[in-house]
Amino acid sequence: MQPDLLSRSFRRNERIVAMQAEGITHEEALTVVPYNVNCFNWVLGHLVAGRGRVLRVLGAEPVMTDADEERYQRESDPIRGDGPGVIRFERLLEMLAESSDRIEAALAAADADFLAEEIPSEEGKVLPRLSQLMFYLFHDTYHTGQTDLIRQLAGRSDKVI
Repeated sequence: MQPDLLSRSFRRNERIVAMQAEGITHEEALTVVPYNVNCFNWVLGHLVAGRGRVLRVLGAEPVMTDADEERYQRESDPIRGDGPGVIRFERLLEMLAESSDRIEAALAAADADFLAEEIPSEEGKVLPRLSQLMFYLFHDTYHTGQTDLIRQLAGRSDKVI
């Protein structure tokens, strides 16, 4: 896979999330539903945290601090309202855009040898950077798709895409 295709894919996901977030307030993004589903704020923060892993694989600086990422990690407690570690929805949207910029810059500097280099993964396996990046793109796309439903759960009754 070409680095520019990866970059465009992450950017496309960012645009989709921004469209789904259009008009959603911070308070609406914290809407809790009677299902085992996280709110829009958590999903958006989880996307930014996931992109931190992408940036680390690329040797670049993540947008979120480790402390901020903790609140949005897999298996973290659901967000049920404003509280410790909850980042404003508007700021999370800015962070998502900034992560796209950083991913784009890092991928523009990456060559085939760098992407083929085998490095330790989070699971303790040694895998090529590109293989890890492909998984993270899948993860990013999966949660991007959730934003369509989460927009509706946050109080909208429309169709964005």
